[in-house]
Amino acid sequence: MPKENITIKDIAARAGVSTGTVDRVLHNRPNVSKSALEKVNKALAEMDYRPNMYASALAYNKTYDFYIVLPKHEQEAYWDEIEEGAQACTDFRRDFGISLKFVYYERFNHQSFTKMARELFTAKIDGVIIVPSTLEQTSRFTQKLMERKIPYVLLDSYMPDLKPLAFFGQDSFASGYFAARMLMLIASKEKEIAIVKQTRDGNVGSKQQANRETGFRHYMVDHFPEIKISEVDLPLDEERKEYDTILEKFFKAHPQIHHCITFNSKAHLVGEFLQRSNRRDIQIMGYDMVHKNEECVRQGSISFLIAQHAYQQGYASVNALFEAIVMKRAVTPVNYMPIEILTKENVAFYRRTAI
Repeated sequence: MPKENITIKDIAARAGVSTGTVDRVLHNRPNVSKSALEKVNKALAEMDYRPNMYASALAYNKTYDFYIVLPKHEQEAYWDEIEEGAQACTDFRRDFGISLKFVYYERFNHQSFTKMARELFTAKIDGVIIVPSTLEQTSRFTQKLMERKIPYVLLDSYMPDLKPLAFFGQDSFASGYFAARMLMLIASKEKEIAIVKQTRDGNVGSKQQANRETGFRHYMVDHFPEIKISEVDLPLDEERKEYDTILEKFFKAHPQIHHCITFNSKAHLVGEFLQRSNRRDIQIMGYDMVHKNEECVRQGSISFLIAQHAYQQGYASVNALFEAIVMKRAVTPVNYMPIEILTKENVAFYRRTAI
């Protein structure tokens, strides 16, 4: 008998029990004797029965409330692609009763994250996707999720001590190391290069950015220790019009710099400045295929972009919750995204697709 055509009635006849008993065993319900359980399990093994999990999940007619926790952000940011991917997976799985709600916190604001968490725990929660804040804050949040047996997925920054259901993102150290290697293909003869940062109170926006810089500096120490690395900060609290002044002053004071890198998605801040000031002797390398970065690549003021598949991360994170919670399947715990480099010649062929 084909495995997919095996019915509860067939299993009951093989085991010598009622169809109601088989139904209780298949759905892990109580009130099944030890003897009946053994008979049913033996029949299932002999018939090599494999349940149609999709049909079973649909038959339950349950609803599942998933949440995704993100930092507040501007439009045209890396996070927009994560949101789009997450929503696309939610729409694809909507027949299973899945809904997704977006909640936000302010980076560098501990009270904002605490307030978000407090409000979230007043709702019905079946699964959570988290872009971490600090390790301490995120740990407190995930501890409460574990106490309530709510599965959670981490995005962007991997914190293995938190033991998430799954993680989706780049190996940020390897990404920074790779970025340095690519940059040095065109800057190996330089005496000085620059790292462009955006900070608040001396802190960058995420652990991922810090790890990228660590990987970058490791490569430089290993292979180009003679090249000086200077830093310029575009403070997050400043108005954008102030950035031109900061950059003009920096490049005037460092005339030997012709290449720079940023480890967030804001390389376009420098790229657009270079275009406005008609500077053709300086190029920047950055991260993320956001529209403004793409335009700078096309115009030539950004030499390389490293793509980290934000859309895929969003899609896959929702799908991981779906597989674990709805389908009761195991999921891969650590999922590193490809490290891909985009240039003027191939940027048009980069596509956001689900995995």
